[in-house]
Amino acid sequence: MRLSAVALRAAGAAWRECFPLQGRDVARWFPGHMAKGLKKMQSSLKLVDCVVEVHDARIPLSGRNPLFQETLGLKPHLLVLNKMDLADLTEQRKIQQHLAGEGLKHVIFTNCIKDENIKQIIPKVIELVGSSYRYHRSENLDYCILVVGVPNVGKSSLINSLRRQHLRTGKAARVGGEPGITRAVMSRVQVGPLWPGTGACLVLLSNLVLPMTVLSHTPLHLHRVCERPLIFLMDTPGVLAPRIGSVETGLKLALCGTVLDHLVGEETMADYLLYTLNRHQLFGYVQHYGLDGASDDIEHVLKRVAMRLRKTRKVKVLTGTGDVNVVQPNYSAAAQDFLRTFRSGLIGPVMLDRDVLQDGPPADTDSAPTAWQMASRTSSGQSV
Repeated sequence: MRLSAVALRAAGAAWRECFPLQGRDVARWFPGHMAKGLKKMQSSLKLVDCVVEVHDARIPLSGRNPLFQETLGLKPHLLVLNKMDLADLTEQRKIQQHLAGEGLKHVIFTNCIKDENIKQIIPKVIELVGSSYRYHRSENLDYCILVVGVPNVGKSSLINSLRRQHLRTGKAARVGGEPGITRAVMSRVQVGPLWPGTGACLVLLSNLVLPMTVLSHTPLHLHRVCERPLIFLMDTPGVLAPRIGSVETGLKLALCGTVLDHLVGEETMADYLLYTLNRHQLFGYVQHYGLDGASDDIEHVLKRVAMRLRKTRKVKVLTGTGDVNVVQPNYSAAAQDFLRTFRSGLIGPVMLDRDVLQDGPPADTDSAPTAWQMASRTSSGQSV
């Protein structure tokens, strides 16, 4: 729910211009033991033809691990921005322009829960692999895709969605609403061949990928050996960047569930969420919780939420006449519900990276380290 500018002036609302970030140690929020997972991905590169990176559409420009594109960049790269149903994509074109400035020209927005845009992925992968040099995999008739991303962005859900769409079968990867469900690089999971009617049907003829229309002029004996390539995926554990660029980026990642909430603090995250919603004039939380009006005071909001949801607790207070039981709002429980409401989309779609979009797309530079430099850093023991 958006309130008009007139209503805001009438209410005398004055939202915070910035969020207090001093004294917050973002390094303590995120685990620093993910080098093993990235090294395992590197060792698997010789077995794959394409890297599909999955990220949260609510933070399309923040929190991505740059090591994916650099260290695994020897292979064709497709970025899948999942959970599009939870993101405000009114500036989708600007997001794509910004990503193109970072060298990411192949981007697909998806919703794995409802299988939205999932059918675009396999045709795009076949196109990218078909137009790339496959090195020592040129004799393999199957395609293998490595699925990577930070924790809890929907990598396993993407694999299961692809299997539903192309094999009409059940899930093959465990999924969950918290980070850390996938613990190791999985063995290959089949998600293809491509079903008819799901896009441009392609077939593999020796090392060439040709459209089906060409086959009408192909001799009959070639039709018998032509088959759509088998498609396999490899799921991987979530791997965060070795260093989070800023505290605000860390808070965005935390809001999207990439780390356990208690490591950051539910009330801290709820306060940053409230700050973001008010600054973007997104007042769906007022309607959802039946509040009197919008507020920039997190203690006031959580108190109202706790009382409305009856999330209270009895606390003993020492007085001059003895102990007295006092009912107090459970601020922690209210903050947890506030976060859950945001993550489930009950207060409407949100774009947490709107501030980054306002800065404009980055210029193309050649100063980024090469894949081989990044690989040598990780192999030499640098913490990732």
